[in-house]
Amino acid sequence: MGAAGLFPASFLACPFGIPPARRRCMMQPMPRVPPFDRPATYEDLVKLPDNLVAEIVDGELHATPRPAIGHSRAGSSLGIAIGGPYDHGHEGPGGWWILDEPELHVSGDVLVPDLAGWRRTRLPTLPDAAFCALAPDWVCEVLSPSTVQIDRARKLGIYAREGVAHVWLVDPLARTLEVLQLEGGRWVILGAHAGNDVVRVAPFVEIDLELRLLWSEPADTARKE
Repeated sequence: MGAAGLFPASFLACPFGIPPARRRCMMQPMPRVPPFDRPATYEDLVKLPDNLVAEIVDGELHATPRPAIGHSRAGSSLGIAIGGPYDHGHEGPGGWWILDEPELHVSGDVLVPDLAGWRRTRLPTLPDAAFCALAPDWVCEVLSPSTVQIDRARKLGIYAREGVAHVWLVDPLARTLEVLQLEGGRWVILGAHAGNDVVRVAPFVEIDLELRLLWSEPADTARKE
């Protein structure tokens, strides 16, 4: 099932509650690369330059340059905030693997989310390979102008099909966090948070997440807004 059957059209067009006019960016499609006359294979993907982020989505090969610094800042900061208490068990419950940009091989698709997490009860040890064939329990996509359409539409449909229970969508330009949970094969929006909110959100409800730490401006500047 594609995301068109999982959400209202307005959700696919812009973040929940954030009008397009306030997004400060234009949504441009993630470039598709050859082959165009047949489903792409992993062999096609590995031939691309290493400086590109490449994914196979519904049989199509897509590739983009490495993300902008603000994008990397959001993903790195979120990994630090969650990885300590949930991966390392530092001042938190532990019990998770939290990985940056893991390569997922699921039902013929090859996806590279910005962050993903597996409960260790489902994945006791990490695979000794360049990819993981077990769908995560949690995924975070950091949105950018070149990937937002695929992240919101087609990849959400794949995550639902594979039973990923939780998806976060982080937009560093709009400074928003959207929290989605899979219920009965459809995405339910648990919350939309913005700016300097301090939140506790599933599946990591034991910690306070300070959104100001995800954005590229200095923390002391963010506090004054």
